Amino acid sequence: MPRSPNDLPRWTLWVPVVAWIVLAASPISGDGTWFVALVALSLAGAVFSAVHHAEVVAHRVGEPLGTLVLAVAVTIIEVALIVSVMLSAGPEKSALARDTVYAAVMIVCNGIVGICLLVGGWRHGEQNFRVRGANAALSVLAALSVLTLVMPNYLSAAPGPVLSTSQLAFAGVSSLVLYCVFVFIQTIRHRDYFLADTQAGDESVHAAPPSPRTAIVSLVFLLVGLVAVVLLAKLLSPAVERAVRAVGAPEAVVGIVIAALVLLPEGVASVSAARANRLQTSLNLALGSALASIGLTIPTVAVVFISTGQPLTLGIGGMETVLLALTLLVGTLTLATGRTTILQGAVHLSLFAAYLFLSITH
Repeated sequence: MPRSPNDLPRWTLWVPVVAWIVLAASPISGDGTWFVALVALSLAGAVFSAVHHAEVVAHRVGEPLGTLVLAVAVTIIEVALIVSVMLSAGPEKSALARDTVYAAVMIVCNGIVGICLLVGGWRHGEQNFRVRGANAALSVLAALSVLTLVMPNYLSAAPGPVLSTSQLAFAGVSSLVLYCVFVFIQTIRHRDYFLADTQAGDESVHAAPPSPRTAIVSLVFLLVGLVAVVLLAKLLSPAVERAVRAVGAPEAVVGIVIAALVLLPEGVASVSAARANRLQTSLNLALGSALASIGLTIPTVAVVFISTGQPLTLGIGGMETVLLALTLLVGTLTLATGRTTILQGAVHLSLFAAYLFLSITH
């Protein structure tokens, strides 16, 4: 953030505009290498601009509400993208929601959390956070993950890794209710569970909050930047698919790459908070992103696919189930003490490496 929170750096204002110009030029620019590189650069710039504006808004509204701004905003846009792609592509994309949600959980819980713990631990030694808040988030994440991604494989009401209409409706309603209860707990009823102890050397905590006008401008550019991020990621997807086919990798790798691109804003913001010795904020943002991905995606696709009657594949495979169970187990152990070091970061990153490797080679 700038020294004076009321003075937004100019680059955070013009970079999203440039990203939209690139998007507007895409129909006439083709898919040449130079344009793909330009799209990638625009995507990176839009990510860093969105993160900056999210920090300004978060500083204005305070924690832990501030950590919800980026996670919920990008998830809503991501859900809209998933639904539009699934409806336009038909049955061949029936597993897109499942692949995206599963990739988001693994990227957040192992990739982003692992980098945060490693970077924060390397710079500050041992870092602290509130156990009750982190455990509350992880318990909801475990329930949502198993009910929506694992349970469909063991039900007989519908053939294959799918749910019947009534079961899909129940999964959608229960996911939304659990997520809304968690948000209520995080922001109102037990807000103190998610508040970090003030760090004496953290200038962002003691800096004067931005003016209402600056916060509104940042909120507008945050939304503009996030929409650009998701659309640029979609624009890059054909190039990613061609690269995946060229190297002979499984189709699931495309979902991993797209999910990683969409999660870039949350990842950058989380790592930045961990480097500033604000691990509580980092965990709030990371785990909140994973919860929002399930809690908002599943209800939305449930409503859409019940109303249209199209098939929706939700159950993950055996290898994916084992990795998910191991991730939840290791996450529980990591968050059990309220203290972390680089060791926990290394463990989570090793699981993330295993996830990427097995997704490519299995």
